[in-house]
Amino acid sequence: MLTATDKDTLVVHRMLLSGSIITLAAAAWLVLWTMGASGHGSMHHHHQHGASIGVTPMFSMLVFVSSSTVMTVAMMLPTSLPVLTTCGVIAGSRDDRTLLLTLVVAGYLVAWGLLGTVVHAVQLGIQQLVIASVRAQQHAWAGGGVILLLAGAYQFAPLKYQCLEKCRSPLSFVIEHWQGRNDRQQAFRLGFDHGLFCVGCCWALMLLMFVVGMTNLRWMLVLAVVMAVEKNTRWGRMLSAPLGVVLLSWGGATLVWH
Repeated sequence: MLTATDKDTLVVHRMLLSGSIITLAAAAWLVLWTMGASGHGSMHHHHQHGASIGVTPMFSMLVFVSSSTVMTVAMMLPTSLPVLTTCGVIAGSRDDRTLLLTLVVAGYLVAWGLLGTVVHAVQLGIQQLVIASVRAQQHAWAGGGVILLLAGAYQFAPLKYQCLEKCRSPLSFVIEHWQGRNDRQQAFRLGFDHGLFCVGCCWALMLLMFVVGMTNLRWMLVLAVVMAVEKNTRWGRMLSAPLGVVLLSWGGATLVWH
């Protein structure tokens, strides 16, 4: 049974955690806005990335993954507050509570960073095909249409719904992954596994940034809200199918009209 003091402490910890995540996300949004306003966002844009700015593949990958990590902090980290709050409750007033929560966040970002690495590798391969083609503009429109169709189709995929269920049950997820031994390792693994399920929910929607523009903050905010609702609210499951229909229609129209 928690005492009144324990409950007050728990409330303070939740407020501090929420404030910290919101502050990190706000800082990431500010960085993204600065990148877009200064033109440095073009290093992240899929039409200008890599060879067009004359950098090595390794540097190109680091820039892309760093930029995508900032996007993850801005768009996705706030959606993980239910899991982080649950971790904070279980950690209680432990001396290493802050370290454990930091490891959870780090694991989460590593999972998304791996996705960024894979996307970058695929992007470079496609870019080489586009550069070698005299019909580059047509390929660009076709690529956008394919991404829209892929994102729309994935809205109906069983894997997406399985991942969403994990994200919508933070307490059971944390209890399943926190076994009470090797706490620091488990904290990182918990964050990593949660990141994988989050990627499983949202990777296709995140790819839409290649269609609407990597530095388009308005679309970025819209997608962030959509993914937060879909992940963290029970009525979010009612959004998945209609959104899939819209994306499939948009993708089909893009391919037909161009």
